[in-house]
Amino acid sequence: MDDFVYGRNSVLESLKNDRPANKLLVARGAGTGSVKEIVALARDKRLPVQEVDRKTLDATTENANHQGVLLYLAAKAYVEIEEILALAAGKGEPPFILVLDEVGDPHNLGALLRTADGAGVHGVVIPRRRAVGLTGAVAKAAAGAVEYVPVSRVANLTQALDGLKKAGCWVVGADMNGTDYPYNVDLRGPLVLVIGGEHKGLGRLVREHCDLVVKLPMLGRGGSLNAGVAGSILMYEALRQRSGLEK
Repeated sequence: MDDFVYGRNSVLESLKNDRPANKLLVARGAGTGSVKEIVALARDKRLPVQEVDRKTLDATTENANHQGVLLYLAAKAYVEIEEILALAAGKGEPPFILVLDEVGDPHNLGALLRTADGAGVHGVVIPRRRAVGLTGAVAKAAAGAVEYVPVSRVANLTQALDGLKKAGCWVVGADMNGTDYPYNVDLRGPLVLVIGGEHKGLGRLVREHCDLVVKLPMLGRGGSLNAGVAGSILMYEALRQRSGLEK
């Protein structure tokens, strides 16, 4: 179960003390008094705020006195993309960044974080909405990697890709309709790998912001690999090239 706090005082103090968080839930009709302050503070911190039926909060808290607010906590604090780039620069390495386009399964995100740690990825970028964050389930699936792989959560993924391009990165997306195989592409320089979500793959706008889209060979009849598997294969192909392991 994901960690959360509820009740106006608890939620307000958590926000004021900068506890890492994923999302604020507010009961419909409860946006007055201190709840209004809570919502404003959450938005100042760029947290998603979602209005829900009071019954949803009742069920989540097992009918506790939630006072119309519930804050989902994150397993670790998020970072800015600039911090990821600085980490790569501090190691004297070209940036190697994984961007996830609306990956919603915590097990997939956890698996990708675990592989990212093993493959030497400097950081992961995820969207704030329509995607899973650093929940307890993700931390468990990542088997400790959440402590070592910085994760940035952004409001607009395409703007983030534009910023990474300006920083000198080459953006390579993965899609079953890609134009080439990753084994034929040079992945050794400043690199951003973009993996689509479980249900729709790369979104149209995200795909258009990629410099190149690659595909994995599929000999079976299953259609495609899930995000966790496809991302892991691509990260290790990049590692093979970047570390000279093919020699």
